[in-house]
Amino acid sequence: MNTAIPSTMYGVYLTAHGGPECLEYRTDIPVPKPKPGEVLIKVLAAGVNNTDINTRVGWYSKGDNDSEDAGWGGSALNLPLIQGADVCGEIVAVGDNVPAQRVGDRVLIEPCLQEADGKTLDYPWYLGSEINGGFAQYTVVAARHAVTVNSNLSAAELASFPCSYSTAENMLTKSQVGEQDIVLITGASGGVGSAAIQLAKARGATVYAVTSPAKAAQLTELGADKIIERGADLVQTLGESSVSVVIDLVAGPAWPTLLEILKPQGRYAVSGAIAGPLVELDVRTLYLKDLSFYGCTVLRPEVFGNLVSRIEKQQIKPLVAQVYPLKDINQAQEAFQQKSHVGKLVLQVDGATD
Repeated sequence: MNTAIPSTMYGVYLTAHGGPECLEYRTDIPVPKPKPGEVLIKVLAAGVNNTDINTRVGWYSKGDNDSEDAGWGGSALNLPLIQGADVCGEIVAVGDNVPAQRVGDRVLIEPCLQEADGKTLDYPWYLGSEINGGFAQYTVVAARHAVTVNSNLSAAELASFPCSYSTAENMLTKSQVGEQDIVLITGASGGVGSAAIQLAKARGATVYAVTSPAKAAQLTELGADKIIERGADLVQTLGESSVSVVIDLVAGPAWPTLLEILKPQGRYAVSGAIAGPLVELDVRTLYLKDLSFYGCTVLRPEVFGNLVSRIEKQQIKPLVAQVYPLKDINQAQEAFQQKSHVGKLVLQVDGATD
């Protein structure tokens, strides 16, 4: 290993499930060492997202935030844990069986991991949940999940892409969005929603975005063809059977109307439930309209590589609302939960350079 790499590092530990007080900034965390097939990455910047907060509070638990199943994958977390799923960094050391030429590569980490701890996983892990992530000076991942990116964008800008944009690209891939489609996106001003606007437009689709009036101009600039005010009656506004694809990040009480506006043989893709996870489904609507439902968590194999390619070709652009130093993670997460921003909030790791 490179002798310039320290033995300890700064970072943020999640010590228990609960509020911001469960996040502890430390300067004495051991630097991980890459095993065979792995790379050591110096973290330059890491984005803030729902997954980190959901994991912290135990939202993924099917019980009463039971710590036994509160991890992203449905199992207990190994605490203390370093969270952080959105990572841009630089490879500074490699394990056995990884080409030494990769040292110096600037990379994005694929957050949905098919390989970790030197083994292929039966069910994917999530960076910052089942394995330590990017809220620290260094992190280790399997080399296959550290994807080299050639771009003039800053580290903070690149850190806005991995989780939100790969989630959006996965939803569009699974629901087979193309230039013939009219796509409705709920929660369109958030990280995944704003990414979905850009990625759907890159595919040539027509995009309807649901958001607040205050954010309408920004989403129009991103490419939204029609803005629908949050809380509006979608059937009254658009008419029944008016869109071919729904990209849903909200769910909640208004969920049944999303099926009403889908055309026969329409496709519904979901990867979030910020308005509530329990919804009412009239199964007749599902089968009489021949609808297809797609739950979207595990990335299709081609998704992350396709995303990096779009970044390098400048087909999509980063949306960074604000950058905070890593030690101000509580302030960043509080701002994130207020939902007053468009795009991503990013943590700049202290001492990192672009």
